[in-house]
Amino acid sequence: GALETKTESAVFTGANLMAIGSGTGENWEMFQFREAELIGPDTYLLRGRLRGQLGTDGVMPDVWPAGSQVVLLDGVPRQIDLAAAARRIDRHYRIGPAKRSYDDPSYTHEVAAFAGVGLRPYAPCHLAAKTDDTGGLDLSWIRRTRIDGDGWDLEDVPLGEERERYRIRIRGAGAVLREVTVESQNWSYLAAELSADLAAGAETWEVAQMSERFGLGPFAQSFLPGGS
Repeated sequence: GALETKTESAVFTGANLMAIGSGTGENWEMFQFREAELIGPDTYLLRGRLRGQLGTDGVMPDVWPAGSQVVLLDGVPRQIDLAAAARRIDRHYRIGPAKRSYDDPSYTHEVAAFAGVGLRPYAPCHLAAKTDDTGGLDLSWIRRTRIDGDGWDLEDVPLGEERERYRIRIRGAGAVLREVTVESQNWSYLAAELSADLAAGAETWEVAQMSERFGLGPFAQSFLPGGS
């Protein structure tokens, strides 16, 4: 079908949602667009894009290569009915017209294993690093949620997990120099630890929310003040 230009309010309520990816079962980005201009045969120029929707900002690349697959969606994607015990296990799928039998030549046979990314925490946002009185750093961030996060009438969005936990990593010289786990949206990076890590080539810090059911979500990353 054809792509259509939508109003800004329509886009903010879910219109023109597309998925883009390599064609595998992982790391698809969801994005929206406001304007679609046909500039050639089967070629559109999209304007007013909103990238990394539905938490996919944590896995999207800066640029998708030519040849990536794009799918226009007719609504918010539904999660498939996948038992926890079936995650990451190969399953066989027959894909084709619902009006025809599964053995019809029009059906495609696919084998895929899914990690259950509908359970994956979103990457934290608004990373900040402030120097404290001792020469260390106060690292902080704001968590996001997969569940009921659009309301503005609550003091904070729902946690969506059994408990609140985060993994922090200090990176530099191509390696993880330090790793800690905390239960709040901040961490005190002691002056002695910071000095030792900077001497070892520390450049960035990153943080990810942890899930009891999924594991680590995507990391959000920021540069360290004074990093090499």
